Formats: sequence, C-alpha cells, structure tokens
Amino acid sequence: MVRVPLTPEERQRGERFGALLRQARGERSMIEVAAAAGLSAETLRKIETGRAPTPAFFTVAALAAALGLSLDELAAACAEGPNAAAEFRRAG
Repeated sequence: MVRVPLTPEERQRGERFGALLRQARGERSMIEVAAAAGLSAETLRKIETGRAPTPAFFTVAALAAALGLSLDELAAACAEGPNAAAEFRRAG
C-alpha cells in the first residue's frame, strides 16, 4: 500500500500537536511520560518533533491520559492555529 504524502496543513497540525505535548509534559521527562502512556521514548520524541505528525488514535488517547488531558482539550488546542501552544501553556 502506498502512503499518500501529507499536506503542508497536516504537517503543521502535527508540529502544533507535538508542541502542545511538550508544553503539557512540562518538567516531566520524556521517558516518564512515554512509560506512563505505554510508548517508547523514541515514539514520543518523534511525535513531539513532528517527525510522526499523524499518530494513531490510541497513541493520542494514551498520551492524553498520561498527561491528564482530555481528547477534547487536545483537539481544540490543535485546531486553534500556530499560537495554540503558547495559549495552551498559559491556560494549563
């Protein structure tokens, strides 16, 4: 099966999502959050840096639970645009 290339908008959304996760993680280590979510630290690193811009639903759900966030909060913050990470940090 051939994977369709991501659009620039999809890439930007993935980068925003990664930035939101970094902000929500705060002082917690990547290893700590990844373990709590049942992921490898490398997987979390790829998501946070935008190298894996479209993680699976259950991966997102596990990360939200590990960070104490709702899926609604993450979805709303990602839809808000490029400044969402800064706004999310101030609100959280």
